[in-house]
Amino acid sequence: MGRILAIDFGEKRTGLAITDELQIIASGLTSVDTKNLLDFLKEYTSKESVELFIVGKPLQMDSTNSESEKHILKFLTSLKNHFRNIPVIRIDERFTSKMAFQTMIDSGLKKKQRKNKGIVDEISATIILQTYLYSK
Repeated sequence: MGRILAIDFGEKRTGLAITDELQIIASGLTSVDTKNLLDFLKEYTSKESVELFIVGKPLQMDSTNSESEKHILKFLTSLKNHFRNIPVIRIDERFTSKMAFQTMIDSGLKKKQRKNKGIVDEISATIILQTYLYSK
């Protein structure tokens, strides 16, 4: 069984999370500069078996697409072209950044550490992945 990899896409930086091989536990993987994202994914999938990508879908409160969706759609075209054998599922990512920030507070991270946007993105990707796992 392959892993499931979640992507919290951002214009500058993207958070990534991954499951274990049994697809039970979601863990933060890293955050990468978005310009290097496809290269990172190519390298990662050459070493690890990934059977599914979960990509966050940023929606407004009225369930319409957010402004960032147009950038994500461009990325999805590239993702599907490079990884033709790995399906992509979209998951509503409303409130994941707020939940990630609260998680950082609850876990005792200091104010300086909470300003690290990369950590927020990685935790957001983990929340997206955990949401998917709960829905299965």
